[in-house]
Amino acid sequence: MRETKINREDMLELTRRMTVKRTSFTRIAGAYLDMDGEIDGTFNTNFLKLTPGEREKNLAVAKEIPFAETNRNLKRYRFSGEGKQTPMYRLLMEIRGCGLKNDALLETFYEEAGRRFRVGEDYAVFVFHDRYDVPAKAADHERLWESEEVFEYLICAFCPLKGDYEPGKPFCGFLFPAFSDRSADLEHIDVFQADPEHPCVELYELLGI
Repeated sequence: MRETKINREDMLELTRRMTVKRTSFTRIAGAYLDMDGEIDGTFNTNFLKLTPGEREKNLAVAKEIPFAETNRNLKRYRFSGEGKQTPMYRLLMEIRGCGLKNDALLETFYEEAGRRFRVGEDYAVFVFHDRYDVPAKAADHERLWESEEVFEYLICAFCPLKGDYEPGKPFCGFLFPAFSDRSADLEHIDVFQADPEHPCVELYELLGI
C-alpha cells in the first residue's frame, strides 16, 4: 500500500460544516449484517428528511471518520494503476455518481463487505453522500461568494451494533474520494481505523489498496 500525508486543513474545511443546521449531506443508506456477513436489513433515505435528533445521531457516526487524528487513525492511500480498474473502484464511482439512489449498486457493496468481514459480532455498514460547494478564495485567502467546484464524496462507516439496530462508534471506514488541496482527488482514498495498531485488514482487501 502506498500511503501519502493528509493536510489537516482540508479535513477541517469539510468537518466544520458537519452540524445539524449546516450539513449538506443528501442521503444516508446502510445495511445490518450478522456475524456471518448475512444481510438482515437495509435502508436508504433522504438525509434532510430525518428528524433533527436522527440527523444528529447519524452525523455523529459519519464525523468519526474525517474528525479522526490525521495520519494516524485516518490515513491516505493511493490507488495503483490496476487499483483504479478494479470492480470495487468502479462500484464506488458509480455509487458516488448516483448519489446513493441506486439500491442495486448498494446491495452489491453490502454483499461484498459481508463476504469479507468477519468481526465476531453483528455490525452495520452506513454510507453517506455529500455535495460540498467549495467556495472560491481570493489571493488573500478571503472567501468569495461563488463556488470553485462541487466536491461530491462518500463517507462509509463500519460499526458494531448495540441493541436493536443502534450503531456504536465505527471500528473502520473511509472517505472517497480524498479531498486534497480543496478538490477531489480520485487517485486517493482516506481510510479510518479506530485502532491503527490492530487495523481491520478486511477493509484494505475490500477496497483493493
